[in-house]
Amino acid sequence: MELEFPYLAHATMEPLNCVVDLKDNECHIYTGSQIPSVDVYVASQVTGLKPEQIFIHTQYAGGSFGRRAVPDSDFVMEAVMIAKGTAGAAPISLQWSREDDMKAGRYRPMAKHKFAASIDKNGELSGWHHRVVSQSILRGTPFEGLIQGPIDMAITEGGANLPYAIANRQFEAHEAQVGVPVLWWRSVGHSHNAYATEVFFDEVAHKMGQDPAKLRQRLLQKHPRHLAVLNRVLEASNWGTKLEENVALGVAVHESFASFVAQVAKVRLNPNRSFQIEKIYCAVDCGFAVTPDVVRAQMEGGIGYGLSAVLGEAITLDKGRATQNNFYDYNLLRLPQMPEIEVHIVNSGEAPTGVGEPGTPPAGPAVANALRVLTGKPLTKLPIGNTV
Repeated sequence: MELEFPYLAHATMEPLNCVVDLKDNECHIYTGSQIPSVDVYVASQVTGLKPEQIFIHTQYAGGSFGRRAVPDSDFVMEAVMIAKGTAGAAPISLQWSREDDMKAGRYRPMAKHKFAASIDKNGELSGWHHRVVSQSILRGTPFEGLIQGPIDMAITEGGANLPYAIANRQFEAHEAQVGVPVLWWRSVGHSHNAYATEVFFDEVAHKMGQDPAKLRQRLLQKHPRHLAVLNRVLEASNWGTKLEENVALGVAVHESFASFVAQVAKVRLNPNRSFQIEKIYCAVDCGFAVTPDVVRAQMEGGIGYGLSAVLGEAITLDKGRATQNNFYDYNLLRLPQMPEIEVHIVNSGEAPTGVGEPGTPPAGPAVANALRVLTGKPLTKLPIGNTV
C-alpha cells in the first residue's frame, strides 16, 4: 500500500510580524518566537552589535506550530535589516500579509510511504516493511549538526519505533533533495508517520479478518502505556457495541514527545458520500497531569489541527510557486466541521511530558479508519476532502 502526503502551511491566525527598535548601542526586538537565541544571533550578525546588546521581548503569538522556529529567523532578519537601513530613525513594525505568509515556503514536507506485510501460516502478522521518502528539515541549516546518523529524525520519528509485537520488521527512510523550503510543523514527522502506520495497520487487520482494536491490544502487551490509553478510549467509546446504519468507529494510538494518545472517531456517512465526524474520544497519558484543564485544551486543539490537515489542507505548486494564497483557497477546518471531543486523562505516575503536539497525530488516522469501515477502502491520498 502507498500513501501520499502534501506540503502543508502552518496557517497561523496571526501572520509573521515583529517590531524592531534599533538604537546606537542596543537593539530591542518585540516578537513571538520559538527560538529567541537564534533571533539574537541573526540580529547581532545584521547590526554588528554584540549578542548582549540584543534584547528579545517575547510576545504572545496568535499561533506558531513550528513556523516561528525558523533557523535563519527570516522575518526577524528582514525587520532588523530595514531598521539598519533606516539607521534606527524610528522603530520598525513589520507584518507579512497572509499571502506572504502562505506563499513564502517553510512548509511541512511532502512525504510518500510504501508498506508491505506478511501473515504466517498460523494467521499471525509476522512481517512489516515500511519505506518513507521525505525532505530533511535540518539538512543545510545551522541545525544540521543535530542530525544523529544518516537520516534526519524528522523523517523517521513515529515510524521507526513501531510498538506492535511483529517478529520481522524493517523500516527504511530516504531523504529527497528538493528546493522547497520546509520547516517543523505541529508534531513534525509524527504527523504523517502516525497516519501511515495506523491506516496500514487497520488495512492489515481487515485483511486478517480481525477487529483492529483487539489486534492492537494483543500486539501492545509489552507496551503498557500504549495499551492503557487504548483500553481507556475503547471503554469510553463503547467499542464493539452495535451502531446505527452508516455510522462507524475508527481507532488510532500513537506515542509522540514522550506522551501516549489513543483516539476513537465516530463518523457518519451520508447518502451523497459526504460525511460528518460526530465525536472524537481521546485518552492521553502525559505522565502526571499538573494542570488537567490545559491537557484537555491542548488535546482538543491538537485534534482540530490534525483533522484540518487530513480533511482539506494542501499546498500545491505550479512552476515552483504555491497556488494557495489565503484562507479562502487553503482549506482549513471550519467551525461546523469540528466534532464533539471527550478527553480522558490516564495518570501513569510518570514525570510530566508534553501535550502541545501529541493530540495531533492520531486524529487523522482514527477518522480514516472509521471511513475504511464505511467505504471498504483505505484513504491513502491526502487530503481526504469532503466526500469519499
